[in-house]
Amino acid sequence: MTSNRLLTFYTWAFLVFMFAPLLLMILTSFNDTSPPSVTDWQGLTFKWYEFFWMPETDLRADDVLRALDRDRFVGCFGNSLRVALTVVPLALILGLAGAVMLTRWQSRANGLLWWVLLSPMLAPGVVLGLSALVFWGRVGVNAGLFTIVMAQVTFIAGYPMLILMARLQRQPVEMEEAAMDLGASPLRIFFRITLPFLAPALVSAGVIAFLASMENYNTTMFAKGGSCTFATEIGAMARNPNGHPPVINAVGTVIILLTVAAAVTHAMLQRKDHRA
Repeated sequence: MTSNRLLTFYTWAFLVFMFAPLLLMILTSFNDTSPPSVTDWQGLTFKWYEFFWMPETDLRADDVLRALDRDRFVGCFGNSLRVALTVVPLALILGLAGAVMLTRWQSRANGLLWWVLLSPMLAPGVVLGLSALVFWGRVGVNAGLFTIVMAQVTFIAGYPMLILMARLQRQPVEMEEAAMDLGASPLRIFFRITLPFLAPALVSAGVIAFLASMENYNTTMFAKGGSCTFATEIGAMARNPNGHPPVINAVGTVIILLTVAAAVTHAMLQRKDHRA
């Protein structure tokens, strides 16, 4: 077997390994049986998707769906949105501060600061969640959405920092030096030159921070107390000893479709910009 054939075989094997479970999950989201199954096909259905808006009478008439708490699931999703909409601006501010400091402040301590700022990203999520729970509990703050936000920010801020650092390293320093020579203050230089240059990276970093917050489970699980989020509620439903309800498969299918649609839209917009 030649090296090219071996590489081709490995590539296809990798793609099958990555995408076959997703395809099976999508398929089972249309199967009228619970727990989800591919081999035991009971008929085509859309009720796992209709769970979120179907009338209460239809919901109570179904043996599987009536065991699920729709209001709690929707409430947990709302909690995730509130947490993410708080985490994203905090992570962007902290990440921007760290990126500017590491790229503009020349010091022997930069290497140490690099590892200090990135260490939360390398720490296990269990450690971050428990540490936030213990710390805020000692100062009298009960576990809840606030502790979730604080725990998530500690490591999610690292993603914007890396993205913004990569962007800042490509910025011509001569632009800032020329502005200083013309009498502009450092604050004016930042808002008129540096921040507009970072705008595309800030958008990308914000999207990544939002997704990281929405899907986070380990850190959130140990910092949530009596609260719940989208990820933790799905995790609780998946731990059902009788098998998880296919509603989870339907939610996963919707997320995949939204992700693909966003990626295709982004690619089309980029192609349009290149042609222009």
